[in-house]
Amino acid sequence: MPPRIALEAITKRYGSFVANDAVSLAVAPGEIHAVLGENGAGKSTLMKIICGTIRADAGQILWEGRRTSILNPGAARELGIGMVYQHFSLFETLTVVDNIALAHAGPFDRAALAARISGMGERYGLPVDPLRLVHHLSVGERQRVEILRCLLQNPKLLILDEPTSVLTPQAVGRLFGVLRVLAAEGCSILFISHKLEEIRELCHSATILRGGKVVGAVTPAEVSAADLARLMVGAAIAPVTRSAVATGGVRLALRGLSLPPTDAFGTALHDLQLQVRAGEVVGIAGVSGNGQAELLDALSGERTAAPGTVMLDATPIAHLDAGARRRRGLAFIPAERLGRGAVPAMSLRENTLLTAYRQDLVKRGFTRNAAIAAFARGIIDRFRVGCSGTEAMAASLSGGNLQKFVVGRECSLAPVVLMVSQPTWGVDVAAAGFLRQNLIDLSRRGAAVLILSDELEELLEVCDRIAVLFRGRLSAAMPRETLRIEQLGMLMAGLEAGAA
Repeated sequence: MPPRIALEAITKRYGSFVANDAVSLAVAPGEIHAVLGENGAGKSTLMKIICGTIRADAGQILWEGRRTSILNPGAARELGIGMVYQHFSLFETLTVVDNIALAHAGPFDRAALAARISGMGERYGLPVDPLRLVHHLSVGERQRVEILRCLLQNPKLLILDEPTSVLTPQAVGRLFGVLRVLAAEGCSILFISHKLEEIRELCHSATILRGGKVVGAVTPAEVSAADLARLMVGAAIAPVTRSAVATGGVRLALRGLSLPPTDAFGTALHDLQLQVRAGEVVGIAGVSGNGQAELLDALSGERTAAPGTVMLDATPIAHLDAGARRRRGLAFIPAERLGRGAVPAMSLRENTLLTAYRQDLVKRGFTRNAAIAAFARGIIDRFRVGCSGTEAMAASLSGGNLQKFVVGRECSLAPVVLMVSQPTWGVDVAAAGFLRQNLIDLSRRGAAVLILSDELEELLEVCDRIAVLFRGRLSAAMPRETLRIEQLGMLMAGLEAGAA
């Protein structure tokens, strides 16, 4: 039997930059095949070529042994190619059945489609009520909708991009069970993830990309996660090291912080209590949508709260705006690095000025361009930012390199408190380790660091204490040495005492 899909010497250029350089791989029917690589290795470009979003400059695609041209996404769907993207594309004010109906061409019977959704969900262990509004669904349920939308098109090839980034460990196990059933029924699966242990657990084979080229093909179960990382990066990954904690005074404190949601789809915060001391890293775990956005708004100053509910070095700051809090030493790194952490159409030099203007970069109302460029160059050098220089546009950087720049900029301000949301989301294994080490080092120099992350492994690796946010309520912060990943997963799902 020929491969379900075979790529032969696929090449894609953007000017002088070669995103894919003669890439070849094949996926058999019933095979779960991983595509691994650092940020900028060419994975996304390759998936867009398979899905018909862009066209290759050279090479050919064989579908079930026959040469084919995938001219657009519609042609990909006709062949039987479906993709579940990392970022959901659902309308929150519509029901599940209406969202799925949008992917169907031509007329349809709404009641019959709802029955098909229910039947498909029961068959594959993906239960979801087709008549529920999407904004009432948990993140895990929304992912079920995305997968069911693909499955209802009877795909022969299913592509999943970072599908476990917003799931609890229990939900990951259920998803893997579904994927194994699909593979047993003959569906081919392309699986993209930076979580190497998941690759080793789930995938039958893996192709590794580096710099747009294929540098290896392995059976993941037969090699270690360190071996996979070494193939991806081209060198051994330095482990994150955590020195002993010597905590000082309380730098950041929440005292009964309560806030109503800002809109119909938000989450109310209920009597949040937390202390973060100088010299420590505290993590807040939780599935997205449980109040993280509301908490970050209240801490950063984008939203004010009742007096006395947020304290910085024993001084009330809940009534202050974001600028006033920054002037007192509170720095913030948002999850949306492109758009909130940095302005896409501005150079790195200009983006430096956004939050570092008090570092003697402005004099008498005039910018000191040479000083700004030198400050930006220092960030680029210290944090190993891959770019063409200080005048490179933020939008031109890969996600990992832009994240290193944003983290480097905020760490260079020597903050009293640093809050970070999703510090390594979508970042490759080498850059993730580098960023995590810098956050630990910053705390050991006396800063208080607060991390909100969906990645439990990340929190357990970096943090000294971890709390869990569930439906707007915060558990007590527990020492990492006493925690198990399964226990955190139960708390995140509201299934263990203390979650409320």
